[in-house]
Amino acid sequence: MRVTVVGAGVVGTMHAWQAVERGHQVVQIEREAEARGASLRNFGQIWVSGRAGGEELETALRARELWEGIGGRVPALGFRPNGSLTPVRGPLELAVAEAAVARADAAARGYKLLTPGEARALNPALRGEFTAALYCERDAAVEPRTAQLALRQELLKSPDYTFLPGREVREVTGAGTVRDDHGDVHHADTVVLCTGAWLGGLVRELAGPDLPVRRVRLQMMQTDPLGEPLPTSVADADSFRYYPAYASPALDELNARQPQPQTAAAHRMQLLMVQRADGGLTIGDTHAYEHPFAFDTVEEPYEHLTGVVESLLGRPLPRIRHRWAGVYAQCTDPGRVVHRQQVHEGVWLVTGPGGRGMTCAPAIAETTANELGW
Repeated sequence: MRVTVVGAGVVGTMHAWQAVERGHQVVQIEREAEARGASLRNFGQIWVSGRAGGEELETALRARELWEGIGGRVPALGFRPNGSLTPVRGPLELAVAEAAVARADAAARGYKLLTPGEARALNPALRGEFTAALYCERDAAVEPRTAQLALRQELLKSPDYTFLPGREVREVTGAGTVRDDHGDVHHADTVVLCTGAWLGGLVRELAGPDLPVRRVRLQMMQTDPLGEPLPTSVADADSFRYYPAYASPALDELNARQPQPQTAAAHRMQLLMVQRADGGLTIGDTHAYEHPFAFDTVEEPYEHLTGVVESLLGRPLPRIRHRWAGVYAQCTDPGRVVHRQQVHEGVWLVTGPGGRGMTCAPAIAETTANELGW
């Protein structure tokens, strides 16, 4: 079988991976020299802890299994099963963590509620004051800025894989015919469009104007090396307000009696933090849903995040060396993991995983491959 994959972000690359693994001939087309969107501008987290129960959690757990297997074959991914800690302060935040540990699927996530001493035994860098910490053993991480490059180098070892960068697809017709802006025509049995947040132009022509996917903008930052290990990923209790796994009467009480600080609420913020291979910290993030998006980054969210991180680490944050904004595509129905739509004979659009893209991409691609009979 011949497969054409359009898009070289993590979702597209995992579709190419699945097709090559199953013995098919693959051409992957990317309009940039390499992917430059949300697949690089994220935490690199394989984030199981906050996923909604049911299909979303099952997808994340399967993806976590696939990531670990691929990481064993491709060490340059930087896969590490580091787990995560969410320190909580006070009885309201503690009650939300206790409700999470009481979930029927808590064991599948690897949830445990730890004392401050137990949490510091896992992550000695957390020297700040907190009441307890929610641990999720199944969380993991990879290196987002280099993961696609590492996967591509492995794919290029196969004679069945071809990568065509710097080409924008202009036309897709039935029977798997793709024409790029170099004038080249590519024929395949199946075309999979993994175009990320690029939802206009050709995508709109193929999928129609009512695509149930929206674009979301975020701001993040990265520091100089911390100078010591941060053995786990770290979140703050504002992540309880953002991720569906924490929905409970206790969360309702937290929201009612202890609202977010003004800056965090205005920018729909949570803290997520992961240490990179060079020792720096990736820290974020914000969420903007209203169009048109701002073209600049604003400083107040960075100041808020710095204060939260320093209160947990009990020390000053290293110098911030990178700040950036990114945009990802998210299904408008929060219960859907991804939007998968046949838009033409032999042509499928796969987009909209939202903030789950890095986590769930391997399992999303596996499902596509299974459904299409690869």
